[in-house]
Amino acid sequence: MAIDEASYREFVLVRRRGLLRTAYLLTGDWHAAEDLVQETLTKLYLSWRRVRRREDAPSYARRIMLNAYVDSTRRPWRREQAVPVVPDRPGGDDPADAGDPGTRSRLMTALAAVPPRQRAVLVLRFWEDLAVEQVAELLDCSTGNVKSQSARGLDRLREVLGPAQLASIREAR
Repeated sequence: MAIDEASYREFVLVRRRGLLRTAYLLTGDWHAAEDLVQETLTKLYLSWRRVRRREDAPSYARRIMLNAYVDSTRRPWRREQAVPVVPDRPGGDDPADAGDPGTRSRLMTALAAVPPRQRAVLVLRFWEDLAVEQVAELLDCSTGNVKSQSARGLDRLREVLGPAQLASIREAR
């Protein structure tokens, strides 16, 4: 069975930017995000035949991305280092790039302090706006685990940001 190249190309054209934003929130670095999206799209292409219904493709791509991200954090040569300021993405014409650069910087610095699995849960729940059940399915874990990881991740964000910064971020939203 041949790969449906046209539907794969259409998927990439429509979904690449969203995947890149999610990858950036996971990695905290545009270059690492590009690498993660490239790895995701390569693996998706190789398994495109298995995507029975095209409406399932975004979930399948997110699962591939999350698995690749978690795997990459386990490699000792890829340990991340938190930086005090996250540079803005060039050409910020995307609505997701809107907002105060200082707020984005504080959020990205705080996200860098959250363990990878908890960060994945936070990004999926609060950025991708997925339900607990959907996150559990993507991460292949129980809903209780998602809730626990979410609570721990939010606690860590509160710890890193502090009450004053957390309040200013809420106001910026």
